[in-house]
Amino acid sequence: MQGVLLTPPQGMELPAKGFVPDADGFVLPAVDGRELEVHINDDSQRLERLHPFRPNSPDQFVDMPLLIKAKGKCTTDHISAAGPWLRFRGHLTNISNNMLIGAINYVNENANYIKNTLTGEYAEVPVVARAYQSAGLGWVVVGDENYGEGSSREHAAMEPRHLGGKAVIVKSFARIHETNLKKQGMLPLTFADPNDYDLFREDDRISINVEELAPGKQLTATVWHQDGSMVNIPLNHTFNENQIGWFLAGSALNLIAANSSAQK
Repeated sequence: MQGVLLTPPQGMELPAKGFVPDADGFVLPAVDGRELEVHINDDSQRLERLHPFRPNSPDQFVDMPLLIKAKGKCTTDHISAAGPWLRFRGHLTNISNNMLIGAINYVNENANYIKNTLTGEYAEVPVVARAYQSAGLGWVVVGDENYGEGSSREHAAMEPRHLGGKAVIVKSFARIHETNLKKQGMLPLTFADPNDYDLFREDDRISINVEELAPGKQLTATVWHQDGSMVNIPLNHTFNENQIGWFLAGSALNLIAANSSAQK
């Protein structure tokens, strides 16, 4: 057999004729961006102006309905599905229509089918979340082990916050998702006793003593069942002092903006 000789390829570290100048490829940033205005079409389905989340206060964490008790694996893709939904990444209202639609409801073993305790009817998760929000109610998600595993999808934390979510109580968190929830002003908590997951029922109302939020100090969820009985559930958290500042301000961005204004 006769061998075949090939000429080794040769590459160039830099273009032989230099780079092509592009006068439009770089725009100097404004000296003071506060006067700039971003124009978005009012009828755009893909872009939406973001508004700051409102600061958290203890009265918002009282008498909250349980939105869903998620069973088993609940990844960031269960919380905020990808695929065709990604075209709405710049439109928080539209992409929030996928919030938790992949999570399995512990009560009926179905995805995206939960009870609206205000009406007694069953509907999609985002529909029920919006109904609670319209009624002035924050809501709570209860979850299983390693909640929020998978990609570090920021919308998986932004969407619950946008639709009125206040707390996520689980057996354990994926670390990045837990931090993302904190950055958006949510309250990620874990059961001191994982078996307390079993205590939650479909029609529960929940209050959490957030005024006692401090590093290393447990919080308590007071849970009222529909039959009138009540149980107190101890909860752990990993907030440090700086992160508590995010929570009180309503989000990490809110706190950064407030600090920046104070320095000017």
